[in-house]
Amino acid sequence: MELLNAAKTGKKERPIKVLQFGEGNFLRAFVDYFIDIANEQGKFDGDIVLVKPIDGAGILNMFHDQDCQYTVCLRGMVDGEPKVIKRVVTSVADVVDAYDEYGKYSEYAKLDTLRYIVSNTTEAGIVFDDSDKFESEPPKTYPGKLCKFLYTRYKHFNGAADKGLVMLPVELIDDNGIHLKECVVRFAKLWNLEDGFLTWLDEACVFTSTLVDRIVTGYPRDDAEELWKEFGYRDNIVVTAEPFGLWVIESAKDISKEFPLPDAGCPVIFTDNQKPYKQRKVRILNGAHTSFVLASYLAGNDYVRESMEDELIGDFMHRTIYDEVIPTLDLPKQDLLDFAEAVDGRFKNPYIKHALLAISLNSVSKWRARCMPSLLGYVERKGELPKHLTFSIAALMAFYTGSEIREKALIGHRDGQEYNIVDDMAVLEFFAANSAKTSAEFVQAYLGNTDFHGQDLTQVAGLADAVTGYLEDIRTLGMRKAIEKNFS
Repeated sequence: MELLNAAKTGKKERPIKVLQFGEGNFLRAFVDYFIDIANEQGKFDGDIVLVKPIDGAGILNMFHDQDCQYTVCLRGMVDGEPKVIKRVVTSVADVVDAYDEYGKYSEYAKLDTLRYIVSNTTEAGIVFDDSDKFESEPPKTYPGKLCKFLYTRYKHFNGAADKGLVMLPVELIDDNGIHLKECVVRFAKLWNLEDGFLTWLDEACVFTSTLVDRIVTGYPRDDAEELWKEFGYRDNIVVTAEPFGLWVIESAKDISKEFPLPDAGCPVIFTDNQKPYKQRKVRILNGAHTSFVLASYLAGNDYVRESMEDELIGDFMHRTIYDEVIPTLDLPKQDLLDFAEAVDGRFKNPYIKHALLAISLNSVSKWRARCMPSLLGYVERKGELPKHLTFSIAALMAFYTGSEIREKALIGHRDGQEYNIVDDMAVLEFFAANSAKTSAEFVQAYLGNTDFHGQDLTQVAGLADAVTGYLEDIRTLGMRKAIEKNFS
């Protein structure tokens, strides 16, 4: 079977407009996928250069072997039905190693058509390190690389205002663009770069903050050859993902007209405040996970989709989202309902086998970030406790029940079988010391732990008594019967 290449796709040459730090699966199935759609529809007309931003072995040779063409295969539920969407992405013009090909990489800073910098260098990528050197080729940190790259462009074009670039970081940290700019400015000052460059960064460049949402499952090791047969060609860098996608771009300057991805039907939102969208994602998508997975696991399920097919658990999840989480959010109700419906389809995706134990990691801090704001917001707005979110506390405590810590995990038991509870050691030690106490004592100790919650939750009227009652039901009846008793 022949390898995918430009001869098969009839790739067009376009001006290079995007330099992308990161050649991994997520960006290729998300940003590059959207740009490819916009190119096909005549909305963008720009190609991408991928930069390998870290030193060491990579897969750039695979890109060159395929003339930088690759397939994105989206698999999941669309309008209630399983669907597969295939696209050959032809919008990547080149790949370059920032270390082994520094000269070539650096020359892209002088490219007249360049306008956007995309990055995904992991949550640890946007950092300032005062040991980083301007003289290095390239500097070791991503912000250091970006600062030197932008300075090269600034010098080449003599500080021309129309040669500034738009930064589109997708690293999963809050206010990623703000933090990236702070680091770049700190490097400029550390390296004693002239004041004119700092002015150019402020006035000619745009640092956006973004929120991204798509589950990218990557290279399909288990069924790659089967997919190749369907494609009619071999693709060694094919990437799979779910159909759902969302890219929220927050910017002080409106760039929607020059980066018109929504006009091509791409799920991209331009805004001056991304926080409501982040809150929606954290509270509904992530909050739903955290509120039901521990109860579902103790009720006998192992995977998210299996949980959704379990009528008892599925109903618990739906009531949590629609009756208790959505009423605490301030976006238009239809937007929230549409997002919640999409979450339901994502949880039912037959192509993704999402293990509950994998989601259970660090559930104490996750519950605080994802569920506690909804619980407290509900109490504030309704004047009563949200029953399902309150039950989720008892379910967490039941899941975290154990006395033995082994190999950095607390050992729990389900139907006589061991499972690993993974969290910070201080959390595990707390549960090892307290989970054998009476339900009331255990609840008082947990809700009163301000290190876990940032406040004393025993002060929330009625919460300790309600959680104690739910926990006692779980202990005496088992998880499934406890849910049936309280919610059926």
